[in-house]
Amino acid sequence: MQSERLVMDKMKQRLLIIVTMLFASLTLYAATEQEGMQRVRYKHGPAFIYRLQLVDKQGSHYSLEHPTRFLSRRSVERRRRQGLPLDSTDLPVSSRYQRLIESSNVSVIGQSRWQNTLLVRVSDSTFIQPVRQLPCVKSCRLVWLAPDSITPTAIKSKYHDHFDERDSVSNEPYGTAANQIKTLQGHRLHGISMRGEAMMIAVIDGGFKNVDKIPAFQRVDIRGHQDFVMPRSPSIFAETDHGTKVLSAMAINVPYYYIGSAPKASYWLLRSEDQQIEQEVEEDYWTMAAEFADSVGCDLINSSLGYNEYDHADMSYKQWQLDGRSAFVSRSASMLARKGIILINSAGNSGMGTWKKIGVPSDADHILTVGAMLADEPHKIAPFSSVGPTQDQRVKPDVVAIGAPARLVNGRGVIIDDMGTSFSSPIVCGLTACLWQALRNKTAE
Repeated sequence: MQSERLVMDKMKQRLLIIVTMLFASLTLYAATEQEGMQRVRYKHGPAFIYRLQLVDKQGSHYSLEHPTRFLSRRSVERRRRQGLPLDSTDLPVSSRYQRLIESSNVSVIGQSRWQNTLLVRVSDSTFIQPVRQLPCVKSCRLVWLAPDSITPTAIKSKYHDHFDERDSVSNEPYGTAANQIKTLQGHRLHGISMRGEAMMIAVIDGGFKNVDKIPAFQRVDIRGHQDFVMPRSPSIFAETDHGTKVLSAMAINVPYYYIGSAPKASYWLLRSEDQQIEQEVEEDYWTMAAEFADSVGCDLINSSLGYNEYDHADMSYKQWQLDGRSAFVSRSASMLARKGIILINSAGNSGMGTWKKIGVPSDADHILTVGAMLADEPHKIAPFSSVGPTQDQRVKPDVVAIGAPARLVNGRGVIIDDMGTSFSSPIVCGLTACLWQALRNKTAE
């Protein structure tokens, strides 16, 4: 009997290896297929984007005595409820400094009030030299170079206007999503009417293909959407469906087919990921999205994004920098709890690669970093799930959820299986919203 069990265990291990290799092969095929698509000349270049760190906020038209001039009432109330005072990081960047920097050759395209930075775009790197010399500029860093060519990403695609009858489960209200909810005991929260009502969640991602069209998403309380990538997409609903799948894990509510982890919450859809490049400026876009989520009053942020290697080697990170402070995006993420917001971020899928570790901002302080576990063996972490600890020896990931595979709705409106910590994260995010709904006296911290 013992030898039979040993044989079965070995067979399971081999099957897991085969499945994991198949997943890696499919990912490689998808990447190869993307590369095989016709590339076009980048029409907005040559160009450069720099991050300017400013010395202070003198000359600002705003004051902490009148916060509703730059924050929504919901945002101010969220802080008041948690006993969190506003401080200078909440004030917008100095408009006087911005006027000094802007010229016919220098365009300001974004700002971070928390880190007191401006993003500026120039068509020639020589135009940045006079800006570097200004007394109000503390430092200047190149964060984006225009590529020679790109693969167009905003592509329309067909979608199904109803789920396949074969995806219904007659005796299970959660439908095919039951396992990923019940593994974390989410049904017990839902059973006492904690389904995310009155909670607002921001989803920071790369695109939300067909969310504006797929009938299952029409029941979702979507408060709005915003694009922070430059240049703006013609439509975030024609970009990648990665965000569509992430949103579905929380928001879909079609009984006996699919119910997400927070079907009664409201959502903001924010795009910070540029599918055409992988450069440091995406950390600035992410920060701008997080600050926007704060300003409109979001309670939680789901971010199924992470970075460690960029197109240009001098922008990439080393593992010793995974301390929650070295990366621009991690410094932003580490501030969220002090603003009264819970960040749930995916750990990453590098566990089987040479990097193996989490990326940024998964290394941030005071956030929940989520790893992936196996759907059929929920006490085992998925081999691809990135690991910790952080450089300063904090345990990562903080928690895990099913992600190998997770059940999701894609941009074609079809219920599918897909792998990744990207999809473990929103399961946890939705249930965190439900738990916080039940315990409103608790702070984000």
